[in-house]
Amino acid sequence: MQQLEFLTDPHENLLPQDGTVNYFGKIMDEAIANDYFEQLLTLIEWQNDQAIIFGKKIITKRKVAWYGDLAFEYTYSNSSKYALPWTEELLELKKQIELITGEIFNSCLLNLYHTGEEGMAWHSDGETDLKKNGAIASLSLGAVRKFAFKHKNSQEKIEVFLENGSLLVMKDTTQTYWLHRLAPTKKVHTARINLTFRTIDES
Repeated sequence: MQQLEFLTDPHENLLPQDGTVNYFGKIMDEAIANDYFEQLLTLIEWQNDQAIIFGKKIITKRKVAWYGDLAFEYTYSNSSKYALPWTEELLELKKQIELITGEIFNSCLLNLYHTGEEGMAWHSDGETDLKKNGAIASLSLGAVRKFAFKHKNSQEKIEVFLENGSLLVMKDTTQTYWLHRLAPTKKVHTARINLTFRTIDES
């Protein structure tokens, strides 16, 4: 895969305190990003996401998929998933992101947002399955969407637009002190696939 020169400074921390978020910008050109988008849209075993909120099962329009080295169990929103074996395309992307970030990942949670009206509410990825203070690498394919962070104490907000083929990495104490969300918008009418490469603590 061709790697582009970084148009943003990947060493700049977008957060003013209590964590580290680096935005690498586009790590592949538009044609390659679009090709991966089409492949993943077709080949990934997408399922509607489920969450249990106040004892009631909620089924979202957004679709998800979970892949990894092993059949890891991953639980969030009171719902458990088991990782499927890697596809060739996901392994290609994982290798590229590991080369860029210097991190090692053993799993990937994918989200498919059909339009801008589908998003994610404020949350942090603090599940006990995840490596404590480990890196989460977020690759965006498809529609450009606004991604926001909010400090849990000060309520300070940081926003960044995630482009097609771009990479954002959250690490250190980010999940402890910051919430993040993908805000819904009626201005976006095309789909976005988000891949979050993670490390499940196997101990």
